[in-house]
Amino acid sequence: MSTAVVVEAPGRHRLAGHDPVPPGAGEALVRVHAVGICGSDREVYQGNRPEGYVRYPLTPGHEWSGTVEEVGAGVPGTLVGRKVVGEGFRNCQVCDRCHAGETTLCTAGYEETGFTRPGAMAATLTLPARLLHVLPDDADLTAAALLEPAACIAAAALKANARPGERVAVVGTGTLGMFAVQFLAAGSPAELLVVGTRPDRASLSKDFGATGFRTRDQELPGDFDVVIETAGSASAARTSAALLRRGGRLVLTGIPAPGAEGLDPTDLVVRQLEVHTVFGAPPAAWAHTVRVFGAGLLNPLPLVTHELPLAEFPRAIELVGSGDPQVGKVLLRP
Repeated sequence: MSTAVVVEAPGRHRLAGHDPVPPGAGEALVRVHAVGICGSDREVYQGNRPEGYVRYPLTPGHEWSGTVEEVGAGVPGTLVGRKVVGEGFRNCQVCDRCHAGETTLCTAGYEETGFTRPGAMAATLTLPARLLHVLPDDADLTAAALLEPAACIAAAALKANARPGERVAVVGTGTLGMFAVQFLAAGSPAELLVVGTRPDRASLSKDFGATGFRTRDQELPGDFDVVIETAGSASAARTSAALLRRGGRLVLTGIPAPGAEGLDPTDLVVRQLEVHTVFGAPPAAWAHTVRVFGAGLLNPLPLVTHELPLAEFPRAIELVGSGDPQVGKVLLRP
């Protein structure tokens, strides 16, 4: 019998038997190839995810890749056998924000695969087929398991609207930061600076297209046209704003701890900074990610450092929170 990870309550989990859920009308059943672990999965396990953004008991897993095994009524049969990834937000499709394509702002309330709906830490996942994005036939499904965080950064890159020849920067050197480097590098910037706290990320940043690397305790230049922040701290947000020229564009993707002091509104107004934020990825960002990935301009594999079976879920959670610089992206394989 196949298995699934079930988090019964904060700090309590078990491996349970898993029976595939037959797809209903408009749904698809996907055989999961790999599922990523991120900080939000650790929040689910520890019980410190914000109220309303998790529902126990729960099978986690919102970053995944797989192959369609079966489809329900109304779904094209040609989807069977295709490699896919899928959006997590279960939007209503009928509110004004959904009609505008801003599905992560759906006014019907928050519902997301792996947080309030069963996720991919199981042999199979059944979900609405409209959420799937088909990959090229030769796609590497291990690499594709990282396309969910990549899509979140694609949303940031689209909002930043960096133009060829502009000076751009990324603050943060984790998974999101390294994806931001790749998206910005694809746009032919005149300069691409990465700012972080880990000097060991300099080489990887430059492999992904950065032209410079500095730690935040070094003297930092200014006058950048675009900065994408991925570190998730108030100090990183302030560093990001300081890097910008007057009228520059800032996109914040990290989520600081509650109560953190934010940006100086006087500075924002006087310097006329344009500030955007990202939480999740709407369909346009997913489509952009899959297109860039298929074109060979996005390479997630160097970020993967560990691949473990589902039974080692506790170790995976521990690795993600260890702070060990040798730990990058951790994947579970059903």
